[in-house]
Amino acid sequence: MHQLVLKPGKERSLARRHPWIYATAVARVVGEPAAGDLVAVHAADGRWLAWAAYAPDSAIRARCWSFAESDRIDQRWLAARVREAVARRARLAEHSNALRLVYGEADLLPGLIADRYEHQLVVQLQAPGVQAQCEVLLEALCEATGCRDVFDRSDGALRAREGLTPESGVLRGQQPPERIRVHEHGLAYWVDVRRGHKTGFYIDQRDNRLLARGLARELASRLERAPRALNGFCYTGAFSVALARGGAGDVLSIDSSAEALALGRSNAELNGLNPESMRWRCDDVFEQLRACRDAGEQFDLIVLDPPKFAASHHHVERAARAYKDINLNALRLLQPGGVLMTFSCSGAIDVDLFQKIVAGAVIDAGVDCVMRGRLGPGADHPVLMTHPEGEYLKGLLLQRL
Repeated sequence: MHQLVLKPGKERSLARRHPWIYATAVARVVGEPAAGDLVAVHAADGRWLAWAAYAPDSAIRARCWSFAESDRIDQRWLAARVREAVARRARLAEHSNALRLVYGEADLLPGLIADRYEHQLVVQLQAPGVQAQCEVLLEALCEATGCRDVFDRSDGALRAREGLTPESGVLRGQQPPERIRVHEHGLAYWVDVRRGHKTGFYIDQRDNRLLARGLARELASRLERAPRALNGFCYTGAFSVALARGGAGDVLSIDSSAEALALGRSNAELNGLNPESMRWRCDDVFEQLRACRDAGEQFDLIVLDPPKFAASHHHVERAARAYKDINLNALRLLQPGGVLMTFSCSGAIDVDLFQKIVAGAVIDAGVDCVMRGRLGPGADHPVLMTHPEGEYLKGLLLQRL
């Protein structure tokens, strides 16, 4: 059996069941494991610690499968983890047919992302361990879901950091259609799983879109008029559709991608929305927030869901400036009594830091705001308590006084 022997004291994180082993923690490798091979992890004093998948070209030198020595990490064990992950999310199908079925470390399958869009499965194999077990995992996914079509979206930057080449294409079954229609809380959306962001759609924002819809209704009732809304970094307009269906009468959606905005218009049409109530603007969101401010525009509800500004801890300072900039200008556009839903999907920006950044924007904007709550992803994106790094999406719901 291949082994990783850790340096003295480096076993402490594994004693707390953290699933990552960094290269700097490894004293020596026993045997010649290839990428994805199973290794037994031992402390410097010889104690067995975990079963893990080896990644020779990654800063995360191994990802732990299990902390139980009696476990056998074989086809049966992996299939059981897949079945359990799918079963945990079964009740969510009542609300949507776009679901995350496997979320990496939180489902004890580190590096594996599996999403379902109607009858189409889309996977991301983000680490050598799951790449090596690809066929076993795909078979288990198809068996657990009854789906036959699997498309690979392992084309993100993370693959290169793991020593893997980007991949995209059909793994099983047929080529996905140009668009897949999904439903979510009574709304419908088109999803492009071949070219769209992530696996095609921001499944993680499902609950927050429902909240945005409810906030639009709340504001319409209180204001006794249709609220004006702005959706910055709108992508394919999922928040925009939710806001309009909640009663917003003028929704301005801004994104730098003309292709995404075209799909956004299609989503508005799919839901029977009045095109006169929807404005789509292809431009830089930073610049457009300033342009709206200079034009004297005001909004009752603003959503900011930008892309990842900090790819790693090296980019935190620059990302913090960007988050402050967009929130500062959004707050200046917000009517008294209006609400701001603001998000960060940068894993390097934790919840407390994000709140401090937004608080700084509130101070500089010279407005009074209360935080009505913290926001996060849906139940199909759980966070393993011993792996806080899995909490990438965080948000704040603010109301201007």
